[in-house]
Amino acid sequence: MRTSRDGEWLNVIIPCKWDGLTIEKILTKQWHVPRKLMHRFRTQNEVMLNNTFPHYKTTNVHSGDHLRLRLFGPEPLEVTPSFMSIDPVFEDDHLLVINKPAGVFTHPNRPDEHDTLVNGAAGYFQRQGIPSTPKYVHRLDRDTSGAILFAKHALATAMLGKEIQERKIKRSYLAWVHGRLLPEQGTIIKPIGKDPEHTVKRMVSEDGRYAETHYTLLSYDAVHDSSLIMLQLETGRTHQIRVHLSSIGYPLIGDTLYGGKGNIHYKQALHAARLTFVHPFTEEMIHCYAPPAPSSTLFTDAHIDLLKQIKNRS
Repeated sequence: MRTSRDGEWLNVIIPCKWDGLTIEKILTKQWHVPRKLMHRFRTQNEVMLNNTFPHYKTTNVHSGDHLRLRLFGPEPLEVTPSFMSIDPVFEDDHLLVINKPAGVFTHPNRPDEHDTLVNGAAGYFQRQGIPSTPKYVHRLDRDTSGAILFAKHALATAMLGKEIQERKIKRSYLAWVHGRLLPEQGTIIKPIGKDPEHTVKRMVSEDGRYAETHYTLLSYDAVHDSSLIMLQLETGRTHQIRVHLSSIGYPLIGDTLYGGKGNIHYKQALHAARLTFVHPFTEEMIHCYAPPAPSSTLFTDAHIDLLKQIKNRS
């Protein structure tokens, strides 16, 4: 799809596949604009067609028409910006993918918490002159490093949220586990719920939510009796990888909560190395690779290169 930015406005050339649709159907069915944002569009005249303000329900578009939406206007800052070194993996007017370091929470859990990745992203937005609050589309555990996707405005947040719901955003991880993984390739489908005896821990539970994890052995380290594996998530349950691997007898190295042996250098050997999704506006397939930290003793650039050579199952 052909799009361009003009100040606070997004310009879209109507594609052939939208020919004959009403403005309302484009906004609600194609772009999944939430009710609150739709109300803003209407009341503040933030949608134009061929330089006029259309009636949403009765105006039909035609291939080649010019649709304009005011997406980049100033929005209230909802978190406290903080200075943090940010490692962008991908960025455009709509999205930001950050390579999160281990040991950092994705978002604040308390009002007085200002050292999370969201706070750091807000500080980055401020330095870049982006007048909005970064919205994370998915999360990573504090001690998991790697790629996290952020939206820069309300419509991108809604559209990417829909992609998450429909499992169109694919995430691939690298992990070290104890032992030699057998079978070398497979899928774990086990429901995950809260552990009633622990405030943080999750467990495989018949009453839990559906969870599906694919895994592939990449290499085996006989000296340390450990396996480097690639994992791809179909669902995004809390601690999903950690719970699933522990349930089949291969806990993450360093993950003492789920049966792994600890290490002073890290808590869990898990890195979100690849993020693949369809761009909500350009409709291009975006492949993001997040390299491990230079100081990492767990994963090297060679491991990321190995991951790149493996085709996405989807």
